[in-house]
Amino acid sequence: MEGMTQPAVSLAALWLPVLLAAVFSFIGSALVWTAFHWHDADWKRVPDETSLQDVLRKAGLGPGQYMFPHMEPKPADKAAAQKTWEERYAQGPVGVLFLGRPGRMSMPKQMGQMVLYFLVVSFFIAYIASHALPRGAAYLQVFQIVGATAFVAYGSSQFVDSIWFYRSWRSTWLNVLDALLYACLTAGTFGWLWPR
Repeated sequence: MEGMTQPAVSLAALWLPVLLAAVFSFIGSALVWTAFHWHDADWKRVPDETSLQDVLRKAGLGPGQYMFPHMEPKPADKAAAQKTWEERYAQGPVGVLFLGRPGRMSMPKQMGQMVLYFLVVSFFIAYIASHALPRGAAYLQVFQIVGATAFVAYGSSQFVDSIWFYRSWRSTWLNVLDALLYACLTAGTFGWLWPR
């Protein structure tokens, strides 16, 4: 009836789409990395990997992220430090280095973290959708709102690393393609299970 508002959807009513969207997105992520292989070319092999590992071990670098050349935040002589940094930057190489903790790689731990990541994102998407969409909303309406929200959540931050931290633009656009896949899986799940 015109003028009547549809009842709101509680966040608790969306537990199943949250859970399944996370599971489907995790499966989509697994397919991206194990079957589609479109990220394989994102990672280049260092020509003399063993020598590089030796140098990094000798440098005593622990797990963390490093940028080189690095500008000291508060140098005693700012002008001289800036000039030195600019010369080293021009000479190169320049980059960002991420180092993990050595030892055995724990795939179950990392996969568990990915599932948790998808669960958290799906929860916040459900929060937005529960305020934006009424009970009984049409599949397409749910797909549009949830899909756009999911795409922004998964895809919008991808560009920062290419702008500032030397990630290849190809890699960024492929990550955005991944985000589109996760957004469609999430939107389809919510549209399918939206409370009627």
